[in-house]
Amino acid sequence: MNKVVANAEEAIKDIQDGAVIMLGGFGLCGIPENCIAALVKKGSKDLTCISNNAGVDDFGIGLMLQTKQVKKMISSYVGENAEFERQLLSGELEVELIPQGTLATRCMAAGYGMPAVYTPAGVGTEVSIGKETRVFNGKTYLLEHAFDADFAIVKAWKGDTHGNLIFKDSARNFNPLMAMAGKITIAEVEELLPAGELNPNDIHTPGIYVHRIFKGQDYEKRIEQRTVRPAK
Repeated sequence: MNKVVANAEEAIKDIQDGAVIMLGGFGLCGIPENCIAALVKKGSKDLTCISNNAGVDDFGIGLMLQTKQVKKMISSYVGENAEFERQLLSGELEVELIPQGTLATRCMAAGYGMPAVYTPAGVGTEVSIGKETRVFNGKTYLLEHAFDADFAIVKAWKGDTHGNLIFKDSARNFNPLMAMAGKITIAEVEELLPAGELNPNDIHTPGIYVHRIFKGQDYEKRIEQRTVRPAK
């Protein structure tokens, strides 16, 4: 089945106000830049965004925060976005901060069709407030529910017309987990190939999980923190 759509605007056209969206990426790599730009242009609002981090002020999800499109942010690391901080402290933005491993596991559970999982992460901290606990072999675990996302938007290095995806380096962190977990998964790729061109042994996400795919353009590929050795 050919799952190719023309562009980001076509891919996200049915994302309406109030949608719950997973957005792949780790730091500033593997971010679905084209889809985020299309969402900003479309103006969908009151969104719940699930992402490892919240981008920076002028890049990634930070662009959607600037336009006040995000109602709730579910993340692990949000420390490099001044607008995020301002909205959080002013009460404009609802935020759920969760351990990074728990974020990944809740994505995985959704992809596997599991309603919930038990994890020791967060026991005895603010993360555990209001959550069910259970003891296994003398150790306490929290019950964490799988995410229930309307859309998962991911960015891959290569893909084919059937939706098979290959991720590169650190972009392979949250993107494959989220690609499994959305009711509708949208993939933008740097290189789009005909079906059969990808080596099956190299595929990270089988096309069965992907509903729409398109070739992105003009990727910035920013570096979050550039660290260099002093000149000699």
